[in-house]
Amino acid sequence: MSRRLAVAGLSLAALLAAGLPIYGGMSPIGAVAHTGSTFAAGEPGDAKQPFRVIEITMTDGPGTMSYTPDKIDVRRGEQVKFVLKNTGYLPHEFLLDSFENNAKHKAEMAKNPEMEHEEPNGKRLEPKKSAELLWRFTKSGTFEFACLIPGHYETGMKGIVTVK
Repeated sequence: MSRRLAVAGLSLAALLAAGLPIYGGMSPIGAVAHTGSTFAAGEPGDAKQPFRVIEITMTDGPGTMSYTPDKIDVRRGEQVKFVLKNTGYLPHEFLLDSFENNAKHKAEMAKNPEMEHEEPNGKRLEPKKSAELLWRFTKSGTFEFACLIPGHYETGMKGIVTVK
C-alpha cells in the first residue's frame, strides 16, 4: 500500500472514530455523494428514453434570489431534463428532494457552508455557468427544488414540482 493511501485510510478512520459525518468517503468540506440509491422525488433519468426539457434560470440581485420558473407540473413516470442556467453573480444550487430531506440538508449546509455536491438529484453552479440534470419522476406528490447555500433559501431560492 502506498504511503498516500495509508494516510488517507488513517484520516478516514480518524474521522469515523470522532463521529464526524462522512459522505461518499469524503469529508463534509469536500465533494459530497450521499449514500443510498433511493430518492424522494424519483430517480436519475435514462438519456435513451424520451424526456421533456425544462429550462431553470437562477438569478440574484439586491435582496433577492430566485428560480424561474419556480413551479413545475409533471406526470408520474415522466422524464425531465432540467437545463440549469446561473445568470447571477453568486454560486447557486439546484437540489431536488422532499421538503423534509431538503430541510435536513439545509441544516447540514449551515454547519458546512463549503460543502459541494456530486449527486444525481442536484447540481451546484458557479456564476454564468450552466448544467443539465436528467430526472425521472416515479412518485406522485409535491417536491421541492432549492438552493441550500446558507442564506439563499431564506432569500427566496426555492421552487415546487408537483407530480400527478
